[in-house]
Amino acid sequence: MKGTPIRIRMRWVVCGLLFLVTTVNYIDRSALALVEPILKHLLGGDQDPELYNRHYSQIVSCFLVAYGLGFLLMGRLVDKIGARLGLALSIAIWAVASISHAFARSVPAFGAARFALGLGEAGNFPAALKATADWFPPEERALATGIFNAGTSAASLIAPLLVPWIAYRFGWQAAFFSTGGLSLVWLACWLAFPYDRLRKAQPVVESRQQTVARASFGSLLASRATWAFACSKACTDPVWWFYLFWLPKFFHERFLVNINQLGLPLILVYAGATVGSVAGGWLSAAAVRRGLSLRKARLFALLVCALGALAVVGVPFVRSLPEAIGLLCLATAAHQGWSSNLLSTPSDSFASVSVGTVVGIGGAIGSIGSTAFTTVVGYLWTLDPLALFVMAGFAYLAAFLLFQIGLGGAGPSSQSATQTTAA
Repeated sequence: MKGTPIRIRMRWVVCGLLFLVTTVNYIDRSALALVEPILKHLLGGDQDPELYNRHYSQIVSCFLVAYGLGFLLMGRLVDKIGARLGLALSIAIWAVASISHAFARSVPAFGAARFALGLGEAGNFPAALKATADWFPPEERALATGIFNAGTSAASLIAPLLVPWIAYRFGWQAAFFSTGGLSLVWLACWLAFPYDRLRKAQPVVESRQQTVARASFGSLLASRATWAFACSKACTDPVWWFYLFWLPKFFHERFLVNINQLGLPLILVYAGATVGSVAGGWLSAAAVRRGLSLRKARLFALLVCALGALAVVGVPFVRSLPEAIGLLCLATAAHQGWSSNLLSTPSDSFASVSVGTVVGIGGAIGSIGSTAFTTVVGYLWTLDPLALFVMAGFAYLAAFLLFQIGLGGAGPSSQSATQTTAA
């Protein structure tokens, strides 16, 4: 196996780049929540807090609506032009959109900036998951996905330190200039990396799928595996957005944590999420090594994570910040472990040339659920916050049941076997 170490090394270099872009992606999108205490004064939150909460949820919803539309567009586009160009286009759009926040001064202006950001950032996961399918064999994809998906948590470690410090020292506008600038730096590195040349030189994974044509959009929409994935996303994606956009606000209002003190609580919470992302991917890989089929290994890991996610239900009942952080660590770790496995299922069930489209469909349906839940949060935040945490906790068990019922006989074990035989 001459050259195998080089192939393996390049595979993990790609994974590292995907980790970095996912980190930058989530730093960009979390910047708004981290400067929210400042924007609250700018947008009139001091005069009418209840109206402001609804306005804030509307701004967040603009991102989610665009994110859903962007998933449909970018997912199919990534399958047509490839992961390298698709991700480059995506990050160019979101870098400009991130910077545009600095010029907003009203609810409609921030909503427009968030809408543009959502369109661009929607390309990250379809392209990253397609790249994972391009470079990694099925048994390693959940681990690779867990590693690059840990960028969502790493961003949540970095952003609370970086964004508030920049906003406090140089003004809130500088925070958006900085996050957009990080995106442009990564874009330059990605374009310099010889992705296509190296991939053609080592067709280790794709060799078994070269005879598989890209499936039509209609056939993918008709697939039970697509809808099992999409419905699961619709149940659980809203919970992560709830954490990302509302946790800083929760710490500020419940435990009086100001913008300069947000860093440590959020770092601790998302440190747990980072561990959970990698551990979730490792769990299913370990189950495969112990003899479980790929489908059973995924289901086992998903169930473990769904049970762990129930920890968030206890958050409203605790009296101290450390107790809340502990429960949230477990809940966010469970979410990321869940995501690492769920995001691997499209490449388990479909050829690489169709993965981007399936991820796009799932992301769009997930955004519909996220938008609906975010609207509910805007109304219940001051009226009945306990209900929000209960819904967040039980969402994963509901998703697990939908996934298992919806998948039927179209699971990874059968689909992957078909793809392997095609080689």
